[in-house]
Formats: sequence, C-alpha cells, structure tokens
Amino acid sequence: MNNMNQMMKQVKKMQEQMLKAQEELGNKSIEGSAGGGVVTVVVNGHKKLLDIKIKPEAVDPEDVEMLQDLVLAAVNDALTKADDLANQDMSKYTGGMKIPGLF
Repeated sequence: MNNMNQMMKQVKKMQEQMLKAQEELGNKSIEGSAGGGVVTVVVNGHKKLLDIKIKPEAVDPEDVEMLQDLVLAAVNDALTKADDLANQDMSKYTGGMKIPGLF
C-alpha cells in the first residue's frame, strides 16, 4: 500500500510538471520562414499565429500565387517547429512516451 501511495505522489508531481510545461509553451515563440526569409511568421508554442512579415520584394501583383505559397510554407515551417518544441519539452516528463491527446 505504501508503494502505491508513493507511486500516486509521483504521478501527481509528473502531471503538475507537464501542466506547467504546457503553460510555458504559450510564452515561447517560434519563427518560420520561406523564400530565403522574404516571408516570416511567428507562432507560440500553442500554435497561435502571432505575427507575419512580408518583405516588399515578395509582393508581385502578377504572381499572387507565389506569395500565397510562401505564406503557407512559412506557417507550416513555424507549426512544425512548434510541434518539435512541444515534443522536446514534454518528453522531459513523459520519458519519450507518446501520450495521445497530451499535446
């Protein structure tokens, strides 16, 4: 019974640490870019888009599709980096186990 109590305390501590890590992800920003940096976006660790910067040389009225592709690529780059950051931060507490629905 004592071992069970000890284990439950450890699980509770791990849960608290994971919740804190998830909250901290919201305070971290990740930048993604495309086109050699002509389009950059910033997201936080919760995958919220915070900023988009487009350099004037990326804007060509004759080729709007290229700009759309650059924005899409930059956003996807930032979101991939945010996923990597979340996985890295949370694996400290999960021992590398993938827990569905956690992040």
